Amino acid sequence: MNKMCAMKSKRLLEVCAGNMASVEAAVQAGAERIELCRALDVDGLTPRLDVLRQVKERFPRLTVHVLIRPREGDFVYSAGEVSAMVAAIEAALPWADGVVCGALTADGEVDVVAMRLLLAAARGKPFTFHRAYDVCRHPFKALDEIVALGCDRLLTSGQQATAMQGIPLLRQLRQQAGGRLVVMPGGGVNASNAGHIVDATGCHEIHGSCSAGTGITQADEVRRVLDVLARNR
Repeated sequence: MNKMCAMKSKRLLEVCAGNMASVEAAVQAGAERIELCRALDVDGLTPRLDVLRQVKERFPRLTVHVLIRPREGDFVYSAGEVSAMVAAIEAALPWADGVVCGALTADGEVDVVAMRLLLAAARGKPFTFHRAYDVCRHPFKALDEIVALGCDRLLTSGQQATAMQGIPLLRQLRQQAGGRLVVMPGGGVNASNAGHIVDATGCHEIHGSCSAGTGITQADEVRRVLDVLARNR
C-alpha cells in the first residue's frame, strides 16, 4: 500500500460516473480514471457487477475505481453489512483497478476494525477512503489512522459542503499527509474552480462528476476541467 504516494506531479481528474452514459462521456473527453457508482442522488452506491464488467470490457485502458457503499445514509455499518461489503469488493476485483470505501464508528471515529477487513479484501489494489471522512470528528487523527491502515488516497471536501469551502483544511491535510497518501479534493468541483482548488491546496488529483447539475457527466465539462488542470501546473 501507499505505493502511489511518491506522487508524480501530473494533475489528474477522477470523474465520478453513475451510469454508462457518464462513463462514455468521460472517456470521449479524455478522462483517464473514473469512480464507478450508481445512485448519485443519494451520494453514490455500489454499482451493479454487470455494469462494472461491461465498463472494463468496453474501455480496457480506462482506470476504474469502484465505489463500495451498500446503502444510503450514515457510514456506521453492522457486522453483516461489513461482510457484504467484503464480498462486494472480492466480486469486483477481476474488473476493478481500485476500491473506494469508508467506515466510521458510531462516535465519528474511523472504524479501524472494519477498514482492516475491507482493505484485506482489496488484496493490495489502490484503496481510497471516501467522503465518510467529511463527517468524522477528529480530522487530523483520522488522517493518520487512514494512512496507517494503508489507504492510498483520501477523497474529501475538507469537511465542508464543497471543496472550495474546504480549501483551508484540504491544504492542512495535504501538508500533514506529506506524500504518505494522496489527498483528493471533491465536492462541487467544476471548470470554474478546479484550477483554484488545486493551486490553493497543492493537491494534484481532483474528483468531480462534471455533470453540470444534470446527473450525467458532460463531455464538454470534462474537457474544460482537463484543460484547466493542464494549464495550471
